Amino acid sequence: MSYVKELIPPRPAPAVIEKRMNPARLTGMLVMALWVLLAASLIAMVITGWDTAKFERYGPRYISGLGTTLALVTLSIVMGAILSVPVAFARMSKNAVLNGIAFAYVYIFRSTPLLAQLFLIYYGLGSFKSELESVGLWWFFREAWYCGLLSFTLNTAAYQAEILRGAIESVPKGQLEGAASLGLPKSVTFWKIVLPQALIVALRPYGNEIILMVKGSAVVSIVTVFDLMGETRYAFSRTFDYQAYLWAAIFYLAIVETLRHVWAWLEARLTRHLKR
Repeated sequence: MSYVKELIPPRPAPAVIEKRMNPARLTGMLVMALWVLLAASLIAMVITGWDTAKFERYGPRYISGLGTTLALVTLSIVMGAILSVPVAFARMSKNAVLNGIAFAYVYIFRSTPLLAQLFLIYYGLGSFKSELESVGLWWFFREAWYCGLLSFTLNTAAYQAEILRGAIESVPKGQLEGAASLGLPKSVTFWKIVLPQALIVALRPYGNEIILMVKGSAVVSIVTVFDLMGETRYAFSRTFDYQAYLWAAIFYLAIVETLRHVWAWLEARLTRHLKR
């Protein structure tokens, strides 16, 4: 028996479809051109308007303000992470009282502006001077720095609690059932199986929360804390030079970009086993 083998004749490559200019594409190109023009103009203004005397006078204040901002954000993120753990577990608890208290805390701090929370702690609690002195807490609430730290910690703890709760609940139930079928204790199941997977899910939201805290930390300058924005306001009040705010924006941009690249590296490192 003979078999006839017929090969499919070669065919030409598909024709290249030319992308026609449409209103949406034209608008995008114009917007991009405007952004490039704006960036170039800002760089040119910084170069042409450079004042060495102002830099030598106010540069150290910017560095000091940057240190204050980083200290506030770092401490509030760490303390908020510690506080978020019991709040997240209370949100997942079947106890109606614990769940209700945790829900109210998260709801209030996520539904009100950070600035309002800062004012309530600094100006609101500060009006109870005699009561706070009687319990020995006036030393804390009389300082704007401590009030800013407390407001940041309470605010970010509410967001981190929801991030952690959502990440833990995103782990498939089959993981728990499989661990139970193997006779693993619940503590081992949580620390070795659930938590590592949950942290990978929560990694990017945690990065977004840190970036938002860095940018939101500028509100403490309103209550006389000389952070980066506070020192910027001081420099502008003495020079009336708009570049004072431009330099602050550059500092914030550098911090955010650094965090973004660090978080992208961490995510790529921790999820390398998931890539094919």
